[in-house]
Amino acid sequence: MRILVTGASGLLGREVARLLVRQGHAVTTFQRRAAGVDGATDLSGSITDDDAVRRAVAGAEGVIHLAAKVSFTGHAADFDDVNIEGTRRLLRAARGAGVRDLVFVSSPSVANSGAAIAGLGAEPADPARAHGDYSRTKAAAELLALAADSPEFRVAAVRPHVVWGPGDTQLVERVLERAARGRLPLLDAGAALIDTTYVENAASAIVAGLHRMEHVHGRALVVSNGEPRPVGELLAGICAAGGVPAPSWRVPGRLARAAGSVVEKVWIRAAREDEPPMTRFLAEQLSTAHWFDQRETRELLDWTPAVSLDEGLAKLAQHYGGRTLRTP
Repeated sequence: MRILVTGASGLLGREVARLLVRQGHAVTTFQRRAAGVDGATDLSGSITDDDAVRRAVAGAEGVIHLAAKVSFTGHAADFDDVNIEGTRRLLRAARGAGVRDLVFVSSPSVANSGAAIAGLGAEPADPARAHGDYSRTKAAAELLALAADSPEFRVAAVRPHVVWGPGDTQLVERVLERAARGRLPLLDAGAALIDTTYVENAASAIVAGLHRMEHVHGRALVVSNGEPRPVGELLAGICAAGGVPAPSWRVPGRLARAAGSVVEKVWIRAAREDEPPMTRFLAEQLSTAHWFDQRETRELLDWTPAVSLDEGLAKLAQHYGGRTLRTP
């Protein structure tokens, strides 16, 4: 197939593009900066640019849409422009270009109002209840994408949960940096049980969604390794792989959530570009259970994770080569 991958400069998008190339597809990547995927054609441009999006989808038979504004804080309008309007623009262009299939890469946070999740599947996306502008706009975008599904233009949503792996700047590097500084607390003793997804597994599930479109179009599926662990154990594993001390000091989750709400407002008012040390959404993720029933996902995608959680941590340790991060 001729497949367009948007947002391929990120960890997951790059892995998706690499997998498609290995499978023998003609792959084009589209993002603001070069993705550098061997065997793929690179197109530079923004999902907010009509002309650039039309050029990107021209000739494509399938699209995997990962491009998004991903952050714990920022101005609401920026999330709206990229995540909602960018998706709307891509859907319109893809239909006009005769694209057959589109996989929208979403997030379980689109259906999470902050309460614990234990063994649920893909609940309906709900922008009104989602916490934070990222989750709100991804929820609205997922609803747009699934509403576009038809026999002629098949659309599915895949929600990989907490993706990580070597080279990950969104989770792994932040954990290691903060742990090295002694600024990574355990909320509620790190006891919350959470699912995560190793990057190779997330990529293979997304690509399976494209190949299994006849079975999954019009639906949303949550993807994870299916190996829930206490968050403290997961953080300790990442820290061990990166050669930094595991977090040991504890903060009540309720206090962290309240503090995170205040910190978010301070960061926005100060127009800071860096990520804040804590937000309400991050505190919720670190202090409440969120793990998912994977039986339906695996059946519909005809897919199982190839890399276990412990194997992923071993790959992470190999990536860091036993080097210890220098504490500032």
